[in-house]
Amino acid sequence: MAKISTNSRTDLIIHIGIILSLVTVLFLAFFFLYLPMRTNHGESITVPDLRKMNAEELEDFLDERDLRYEVSDCTFVPKVPPLTVISQYPQPGSKVKEGRKIYVTVVYRTAPLVKMPKLTDMTQRSAQMLLKSSGLEIGNLRYVPDLAQGAVLKQMFKGEEILPGQPIPKGSKIDLEVGDGLGETRFDMPEVVGMTLDEAKFQIVGAGLKVGQIMVVEPDDAKYGDAAPGTVARQNPDANNNVRIGDVIDLWVIRPSDDLNEPQTNF
Repeated sequence: MAKISTNSRTDLIIHIGIILSLVTVLFLAFFFLYLPMRTNHGESITVPDLRKMNAEELEDFLDERDLRYEVSDCTFVPKVPPLTVISQYPQPGSKVKEGRKIYVTVVYRTAPLVKMPKLTDMTQRSAQMLLKSSGLEIGNLRYVPDLAQGAVLKQMFKGEEILPGQPIPKGSKIDLEVGDGLGETRFDMPEVVGMTLDEAKFQIVGAGLKVGQIMVVEPDDAKYGDAAPGTVARQNPDANNNVRIGDVIDLWVIRPSDDLNEPQTNF
């Protein structure tokens, strides 16, 4: 075994200096040569934009760029295909080292289920707000004869009535049947020809109907026979025609002889 000669103080100092120099060289070589080579010091990769990609495509795509990924969260987004990446970290354009893991949030493979809320007897506006807060969407609106104007009468899913509390995929569209305020009851149109305008209006409104256009015609118009000035000479629909609550009735009125109480053209 080689021995270090330390016959003099100078030899000792020289050997100590050699040892310190070797330690320093090894230290510098480790931190400035070995570690940078192992960690690719100074080299970086630009993070690609993974949003809108399908999660099943990520592995091959990132392998080609010396990156990895991990699904950190799942959520549901209406109208977005399942397994679509909607967010990522680090953000696109960031600089990272090779082998870095990219954390992504993807859309559920299948939509989660929610409970169908009760919409019947609510107003259409309130039903729309409740659907939105429940994670559902409003589909088609069908107005049906009913005195409850704007009230939801039925809630439908895929053409069939759905009861409150039934499980339904989040994001589903719900069709609504809404009352039109007119009702289904039909009756014969009352006769108002020959009445004064005020009497005709009273009769029409009292029957649950509405006064529409009022046309003023001249007394000498042969089409209206011997109707007296200021009276109704014609009505549409005619008397005894089948009408329902809320229907609109148009009137033709002979101009008054004194021309002072000329009927207005709107009720």
